[in-house]
Amino acid sequence: MSPADTPLLLGIMSGTSGDGIDVAIVRFDRHADNKPELIRFSELPMPAQLREPILRLASPGEDANEIDSMGLLDRQLGEAYAEAALTAIKLAGLEPADIAAIGCHGQTIRHRPEGEYPFTLQIGCAATLAERTGITIVSDFRSRDMAAGGEGAPLVPFAHQSLFGTTDGNVVVLNIGGIANITWLGADGSVTGFDTGPGNMVMDGVMLAITAGRNHYDQNGELAAGGIVCAPLLNKLMAHPYISRKPPKSTGREAFGDEIVQRILTWPEITDADKMATACRFTVESIAKSCRFLPGTPQRWLICGGGARNHHLMQQLTQVLAPAEVLPSDAAGIPAQAVEAASFAMLARATLTGEYNTLSAVTGASHDVCGGEITPGDNWTTLLQELPRWIR
Repeated sequence: MSPADTPLLLGIMSGTSGDGIDVAIVRFDRHADNKPELIRFSELPMPAQLREPILRLASPGEDANEIDSMGLLDRQLGEAYAEAALTAIKLAGLEPADIAAIGCHGQTIRHRPEGEYPFTLQIGCAATLAERTGITIVSDFRSRDMAAGGEGAPLVPFAHQSLFGTTDGNVVVLNIGGIANITWLGADGSVTGFDTGPGNMVMDGVMLAITAGRNHYDQNGELAAGGIVCAPLLNKLMAHPYISRKPPKSTGREAFGDEIVQRILTWPEITDADKMATACRFTVESIAKSCRFLPGTPQRWLICGGGARNHHLMQQLTQVLAPAEVLPSDAAGIPAQAVEAASFAMLARATLTGEYNTLSAVTGASHDVCGGEITPGDNWTTLLQELPRWIR
């Protein structure tokens, strides 16, 4: 087969924690089903000098000169994404010319899905990424859905449908990044999903504070496992209005950022381990409460994202979600850490072929849309000639 029959696409994702860049290279086969083959997954650190500006810019009002800061960080992230992409391509034994396109989610610095004119903003200069790699870039996947009246999130249910859908039973895919989001995949082919609330964001914020910046996360949930959940504090946290809000819904650092972290840190007469235990349980309970919004009972939960590495969190989820089976997505053939990056390669492919890649049943938009902006790379002319063969 020619490369046009089995194109390679690369997906890039950096989450709300701003601590790493995930890169997945996937192969599509137009003669096979919609599930792509993962060729290579690489986790690369976010350049240390960028993490603090990312977190500062993502907190409204923290930066007095936000426009200049955003412009600079946009370019710097474009360079960082390019370096990550080129490194992953080299590690896979490939050349940039082997990659047909890159789907880059970008770094979310603001997500405002409510109001008269909702908007979302991700940065990470696509032009810089195209210039450095020579590869055509697809970015800004959320804005078209918001223009159609949707929340602009979550986006990954489109990919989860192909990666994990089955007629053997109802499956829920739970992605635990900074924010946690779920995808319902019914045995009848139905798909829906929404952000449940905090994922790792609150836990990471508490850990960063109590270790004076030494540790960005609670490795394996060890500190939380040694603590006792503070019930009065947990009740206060669970009273957050987002938890009881009906879907469609999406959220971000604006709702579950520093204010929540400070509430936990300043709660009197509990140990650091108790604070971590309570932060972890907040994530668990908010996910468990989301089950009331599902259209049925899942037989299996597949966990992906950074939260799948937190052993204490996984144990807690296994208990509260019983009798359903709770497993990392590795059990279904896709490493838990690779799912999101692979998903944006899949969204990019749909953008380039003009297929919808955002589901109105998930986001609440007036209709399914084809989201994403295309920045032509040096390979654009060749890609245009190949695209007709991508269409099934």
